Amino acid sequence: MSTVFSTVLVPNEQKKPRSTPIDFDDTPEEAKFREEVASWLNANKLSEAEKQSRDINEQAKLWAKRKYDAGWACLRWPKQYGGRDSSAIEQVIWGQEESKIKPPATMLFMVGQGMGGPTMMTWATEEQKKRHIPKMASGEEVWCQLFSEPAGGSDLAALRTQAVPDGDDWIINGQKIWTSMAQYADYGILVLRTDPNVPKHKGLTYFYIDMKSPGIEIKPIKQMSGTSGFNEVFFTDVRIPDSQRLGEVGQGWQVALTTLMNERASIGSGGGSVGVKTLMKLASEVYIDNKPAIENANVRANLANWYVQEAGLRYTGMRSVSALSRGDVPGPENSIGKLVAASKSQDLSSFAIDLMEQAGIEWSPSVSGELGMFQASYMSVPGFRIAGGTDEIMQNIIAERVLGMPQEPRLDKGIPFTEVPTSPGK
Repeated sequence: MSTVFSTVLVPNEQKKPRSTPIDFDDTPEEAKFREEVASWLNANKLSEAEKQSRDINEQAKLWAKRKYDAGWACLRWPKQYGGRDSSAIEQVIWGQEESKIKPPATMLFMVGQGMGGPTMMTWATEEQKKRHIPKMASGEEVWCQLFSEPAGGSDLAALRTQAVPDGDDWIINGQKIWTSMAQYADYGILVLRTDPNVPKHKGLTYFYIDMKSPGIEIKPIKQMSGTSGFNEVFFTDVRIPDSQRLGEVGQGWQVALTTLMNERASIGSGGGSVGVKTLMKLASEVYIDNKPAIENANVRANLANWYVQEAGLRYTGMRSVSALSRGDVPGPENSIGKLVAASKSQDLSSFAIDLMEQAGIEWSPSVSGELGMFQASYMSVPGFRIAGGTDEIMQNIIAERVLGMPQEPRLDKGIPFTEVPTSPGK
């Protein structure tokens, strides 16, 4: 058995380091499951003809439905909702093996399968679960997350979009922003202000909504990467039935916490596909002072630094996998993945662009070829540093919930939302 030990800082134990074993080997049962997964994936992956005849979202829907029909969708979900009742370690093994066949890369199902489904399993009625969760698993329905607002991003409880009761319905007015995939979504999960006269966390209610409802306007936001993955969503007298509420009126913050925990898990340590290996290849092909850049001391020092960061992230992830394999609950180490990975990818991509000198400003697939991955990463990674919690929010989470440090003082604690100080004009 190949095992190493890694030190974890445990809160509330007087900062006493704990050594946690990392096991890199599958158990016999895990090895058998991995073989079964790999066999199915290789026999059923999308063909080149299927890829060429469909855009990326159509490819993703075809692949999602194929997995669902064969019983491989959303492995940890209950079978009655389209899952497989698999263990956490089996879900990890599936993800490792699926990545090898390079499935359609899209965020199309991240909200439905990563956030909406788990939230519904906790808070929805049985009728709501049977109606929506299987279609999330099969990819037949695309979902978006309507949380952030111009005045309520990292501080979600500061949101101002209101829902006013009207018989068996609610009337919604306001605006959401940074909504990924809203232009493709069939449904959305959203949190609304239903009582402005109580403290901000207590006046929220959680709903899900048909994105084709009258009064919803979706405006894509053009990003510096050239894509429009984010959107503004405006609500003007939108009517939503009370039957599409999750949790009790005023319980929206508790329901939202379920979504947010799953959001950070689904975003995970994302933050760009480029890594040290791709940068090393580039450094071997470009020159500094008539010598390959990889021979330059400064270049080598930066490569070594990013190699260490990647190794740390990899072994940190393996701590979680080892815990899952033993049937344990992973520790607080998952909190650092997103924070470190996104900033690393941005710095690494910026360095690669500098290495290419004037060629680094060119970003055209017909000219840049595979080198364009660095520009694409540099332009897209800032979004990963915001999505699911900014760097500052993640640092606060680590400080307060992992290291046990005191919370920052809050001026709005315990006072009605209508009395919360705001900036002029808001």
